[in-house]
Amino acid sequence: MTGRRWDLGASRRVGRAFGRRPAVTAAAEFDLVGSGKLDGALVDWAYYRDGRRDTGHGDYVDALQRARRGEGYVWIGLFQPTEHQLAVVGQQFGLHPLALEDATEAHQRPKLERYGETLFAVLKTVRYVPHDDLTATSEVVESGEVMVFCGPGFVISVRHGDHGELAGLRQTLEKDPKRLAAGPGTVLHAITDHVVDSYLAVAAAVQADIDVIEAEMFSPRGWRNIDRVYQLKREVLELKRAVAPLAGPMRALATLRHPLISDETRNYFRDVDDHLLRVKEQVLSFDELLSSILQAGLAQVQVAENEDMRRISAWVAIIAVPTLIAGVYGMNFDHMPILTTKYGYPVVLGAMLVACTVLYRLFKRNRWL
Repeated sequence: MTGRRWDLGASRRVGRAFGRRPAVTAAAEFDLVGSGKLDGALVDWAYYRDGRRDTGHGDYVDALQRARRGEGYVWIGLFQPTEHQLAVVGQQFGLHPLALEDATEAHQRPKLERYGETLFAVLKTVRYVPHDDLTATSEVVESGEVMVFCGPGFVISVRHGDHGELAGLRQTLEKDPKRLAAGPGTVLHAITDHVVDSYLAVAAAVQADIDVIEAEMFSPRGWRNIDRVYQLKREVLELKRAVAPLAGPMRALATLRHPLISDETRNYFRDVDDHLLRVKEQVLSFDELLSSILQAGLAQVQVAENEDMRRISAWVAIIAVPTLIAGVYGMNFDHMPILTTKYGYPVVLGAMLVACTVLYRLFKRNRWL
């Protein structure tokens, strides 16, 4: 099972895990917090023992040593760290260089990788952008990323993007010591559950936008909203890129046999997987529905063009009758019907009027006008 990568199906093997080092190296003893090496990136860190935040030992090095001995674990939260900062963290916790490279670069695909006893998960976060009116340039879905390193004695969360904060999640977990006592796997579950729940909220908001644009599309001259439909379809695609690729990793977490994930936690992962499946089906239906609305709008454009062409053709036909008669009597022949009669002029004008009226009523009855 070592080295399995569920999103690509590749296998890798790495060196020693964080919890199995024979001795604490000088690099491991380095105080990441007190030295200021994580300044600007460190959001919060805490040492948890028996499910409770240990505030009596505020020293990071001491907490790290106790975590290595199996006495609880540390949870470090980072926000957009630099490559150097991640390298320092990776050296201290024995993180694989490939995982560190992925954590440094944003815009990663959702995935789950296993390096020894360390799990590395990439999750796409999404946020609904409120707007008064949907336009052809409106941003509806904003995306970010959360990377999680989960190993024996530690959890490291790396966040990219201005949303998807985990501070509230940490506070919620700290109110449930029994849950936190289950170990780092519980934190990984809580983060995935938090992210998937945000998918459900965003999907509900996007559904409301789709209902509005659908009603407007099938209103008179609704085809004028095609550019808005296309923009919303692009935003749904952004949501789809976050939701769909996560299905494989989440299914793996729901069935994975791993020391960090207890049987009870695995049951909770199955619940998250069920929620993800629901939102995935919903997002896929959004894409199909918007495609149908877009096709309907294009059909409306064609119908409107046909109606305009029929209307133009009808008026051309009506105008052609007096034009024909005037053209015939404008040829100046000496011998033409009613040319020399007293009432010839009004008779010809009357014939023009009657012919135009008949054609107009005929086109009107056939809904060409």
